[in-house]
Amino acid sequence: MKLYRQLLFIALLTFSGAHAAEEARGQNTIILDDLAVKNLRIQTEEAEERDFESTVFAIGRIEEIPSRRSVLSSRIAGRVSTLNAFEGDIVKAGDVLATVESRQMGAPPPSVYLKAPQGGLIVASHVRLGQPVEPSAELLDISDQSKLWAVAKIPEQEAAQTEIGTRARIHIPALGDELIEATLTRFGVEADRQAGTVEGIFELDNTDGKLRPGMRAEFSIVLETKPFVLSIPRSAIQGDPASRVIFVKDFELPNAFVRVPVVLGEENDQYIEVTGGIFPGDEVVTQGSYVLSFVGGGSGMSLKEALDAAHGHAHAEDGSELGEGEESTEQSDGHNHEEGGEHGNRLSLPLMIYAGVMTLISLITLQMLMKRRHEESEAEDA
Repeated sequence: MKLYRQLLFIALLTFSGAHAAEEARGQNTIILDDLAVKNLRIQTEEAEERDFESTVFAIGRIEEIPSRRSVLSSRIAGRVSTLNAFEGDIVKAGDVLATVESRQMGAPPPSVYLKAPQGGLIVASHVRLGQPVEPSAELLDISDQSKLWAVAKIPEQEAAQTEIGTRARIHIPALGDELIEATLTRFGVEADRQAGTVEGIFELDNTDGKLRPGMRAEFSIVLETKPFVLSIPRSAIQGDPASRVIFVKDFELPNAFVRVPVVLGEENDQYIEVTGGIFPGDEVVTQGSYVLSFVGGGSGMSLKEALDAAHGHAHAEDGSELGEGEESTEQSDGHNHEEGGEHGNRLSLPLMIYAGVMTLISLITLQMLMKRRHEESEAEDA
């Protein structure tokens, strides 16, 4: 008899749990119309198991490569008679940038043509037309910026996990949301004692000329890659640190989004691991999720109205199916009955069937156990 009561209790828990899930769906579902979806710019992405990269964050700057800087100077003392390039100009190797008239006698005096030692951008000018010059003077500084260094300040405790060839995603705020992939080519010669960092140097291609030395750079340095990690974009996460939630596109209703609590794990610059709350294939809201946190249903449509439209028949206020004869009662009254929660607490037909089947299975199992016990008792008596 005790076993019977336990099985009956389990069946009741199954029944009440299904009912609670049905009510929770209605409370956490936000239903929008087409216009609201467009205005909020709702975008979704499937949660999937992917190769998840553990990263360390570092900041730094874009720097010039020392070997790609040169200067223009004169072999003889004299006066600058022509000057063909100025700060900001781009020159090619061999271009005549200036002419220096020597101090030797002559009519005209002998002149020397000064050619660019390399192509690049003139980043500094130290000469003016007619200026006297000496062989020791630097006239123009030329920088070949077709390649540049991105120098990251890596925390010392993380530097031990990085090595030459380590990949990184580099975000340069001056270029917007663009990400640049690069690999670590070398380390700095010494650590920063005050900041407790080590310089990690990544070489970047700059043939389009968008990068400039001194630009701020943000680094996500990949330390490890783990396969088959269920993760979603970071932009999908809402709520405070103690209560994280996401919005999942309803599998049945159009323009409906369900608020779902989640348990989070590790995160990197793009994705965050989800250890509980969703399944692979769920479509999570990645753009517009912040606004959904404050929306109570942009179209004013309730869960009942949405289900009615989707299925072509009436539902209870919590979205559950109405039993036989209940639809006509609701329509004739013109309002919802509140006494005893007649409509708000009714279960959908599939859930009632599920609970009934579970109860039946429990009873059959009980009967089989009792029969087996009876046979064992008879065998012992014999």
